Amino acid sequence: MAVTVHTRYLGGLRTEAEHLQSGNRITTDAPTDNQGKGEFFSPTDLLATSLGSCMLTIMGIAARTHGFDIDGTEVEITKVMGTAPRRVVEIVVELTFPSDYEPKVKKILEAAAHECPVANSLHPDLKQTVIFHFGK
Repeated sequence: MAVTVHTRYLGGLRTEAEHLQSGNRITTDAPTDNQGKGEFFSPTDLLATSLGSCMLTIMGIAARTHGFDIDGTEVEITKVMGTAPRRVVEIVVELTFPSDYEPKVKKILEAAAHECPVANSLHPDLKQTVIFHFGK
């Protein structure tokens, strides 16, 4: 099994992760509410972002498979932190689609969103709130 990502601690509560297949890099920073500068995504921001991006990707695959597109769909993600222990307790994913699709297509998209690998990998105690808005 090949390594996917190599991450290095840069100091100052910052890391740099390299995606080995592509060479792309991501820098993370601790958030301002946890001793950081908040100048980059925090690790928990990336967790929440992964959920929204995964949902969009899986819905895109479903759309391609069924012969329609979701181009222009946008997602807003809200991460809710808890304490004792400090952790993400809820991720709100609000999807806005450019079209008001027929009911069959809406059902395909909603099912795809809930079956993305990130959603299925998160602990059941982490609340996932998904809101769909069809037709901007």
